[in-house]
Amino acid sequence: TKTAWIRLSRARIDRARARCRDAVRAAERLDRREAGRALEARLRALADEHGFAPGRLSVRKQGTIWGSASRSGRIQLNALLAVVPRDLADYVILHELVHTRIRGHGRAFWSELERRMPDARRRQARIRDYSLALF
Repeated sequence: TKTAWIRLSRARIDRARARCRDAVRAAERLDRREAGRALEARLRALADEHGFAPGRLSVRKQGTIWGSASRSGRIQLNALLAVVPRDLADYVILHELVHTRIRGHGRAFWSELERRMPDARRRQARIRDYSLALF
C-alpha cells in the first residue's frame, strides 16, 4: 500500500540522516564561498592527476544533484560536497570530469571511471545515504 511505502521511505531517510549526522550538522553552517574554494582545489588536483582540462567551475547548492558537466567542459558541483567524506566528493568530481569526455552513463563511461577509480560503484552506493540525508 501507499501508506506502507511512505513509512518505509521515511524510515530509510531517518536511517540515512542518523548515519550522516555530522554532514547534516555541517550543512547547516555551510559557507558556500569556502565550499567553492575547497571544491575547486580538489577539482584541480584530480584534473591534474588524471589528465583532464576542465572548463569553468560553478559551485552552488543544488536541489537534488551532486554535479553536472557540460559538453564544453564546464562543471557544476553542489556546495554540499564540502560536507561529505572526501572520498565521496572525489567520486563525484571524477565522475563529472569523465563526463567532459564521455557523455551518458553507458559501458564506456563506467569502464573509464572504474579504470581511474576502481571502487567507483561502491562510492556511488555510499553517497546515496548522503543524498537522502541532505536533499
